[in-house]
Amino acid sequence: MTNAIETTGIHKSFGDHTVLRGIDIAVASGTIYSLLGPNGAGKTTMVNILSTLAVADSGTARVAGYDVVGQADAVRAAIGVTGQFAAVDGRLTGAENLRLMADLHHYGRKDGRRRTAQLLEQFDLEAAAKKPASTYSGGMRRRLDIAMTLVGEPRVIFLDEPTTGLDPRSRRAMWQVIRDLVADGVTIFLTTQYLEEADQLADRIAVLDTGVIVAEGTPDELKRLVPGGHISLQFGEHDQLVAAAKTFGEVARDDDAMTLQLPSDGGVRSLRAVLDGLDRESITVEGLSIHTPDLDDVFLALTGRPRAEKENQK
Repeated sequence: MTNAIETTGIHKSFGDHTVLRGIDIAVASGTIYSLLGPNGAGKTTMVNILSTLAVADSGTARVAGYDVVGQADAVRAAIGVTGQFAAVDGRLTGAENLRLMADLHHYGRKDGRRRTAQLLEQFDLEAAAKKPASTYSGGMRRRLDIAMTLVGEPRVIFLDEPTTGLDPRSRRAMWQVIRDLVADGVTIFLTTQYLEEADQLADRIAVLDTGVIVAEGTPDELKRLVPGGHISLQFGEHDQLVAAAKTFGEVARDDDAMTLQLPSDGGVRSLRAVLDGLDRESITVEGLSIHTPDLDDVFLALTGRPRAEKENQK
């Protein structure tokens, strides 16, 4: 699989403040790559560099096979960018916003109207096509914003906080839009403050803190980096609980609930070890469940600071 985005040693400072400190990333084509980090970690700066809106102090970056500095025009032709706030013109209708983008991409009149109609249908905006965008809900404005990004049929899309301010229903609808784009072969570079969003969408996640990537991997790989995971065993008979406690040694035991909790990283190997131990001693369990830390735990452990945003989401 080829990489849609590759960077090596990206550094960026603003005056005496260093924002990025040697960022190396590789994003496979047709995947979703999420960049997480607290406010001020450098996420938006990284997006700006990759989308040619800013220039790194040092290092190299290629997007869609093109160098972001030496081949900036080719990069711009291959990408789409959606920022934290919808960039639609509220005075224009949904269709007019899309036709304006088609004109900017040098579509002819016929082709521009055809592309506009395709995107209105794709993003379920046909009924509101002739209404001013100022009358749209937050979710509709976001869908229109992404539809405008897609007019030029980009191969790589940068989504910077795409669901900020959306209600849970609209956020989940936007997740499906993003999944559909990837199914069509588009590569998504996603920054978000919503850890559930990264968990649901991303193939790989990088955690950025004070300008450095402190961890990278799949959501499950990141969850295994922090302690707190366990396998919970539920028993129907007390003698089976006692036998299991003897077999596994120092474990969290609850005689009233008839459960044992065994430390685990959530991986297949640790689960297999537990199942082999139960089978070897002919111990019967009524239920088994695996509990792993979530991305909130990972975020707190890796960045070492509280997340005010987490409270704001509740």
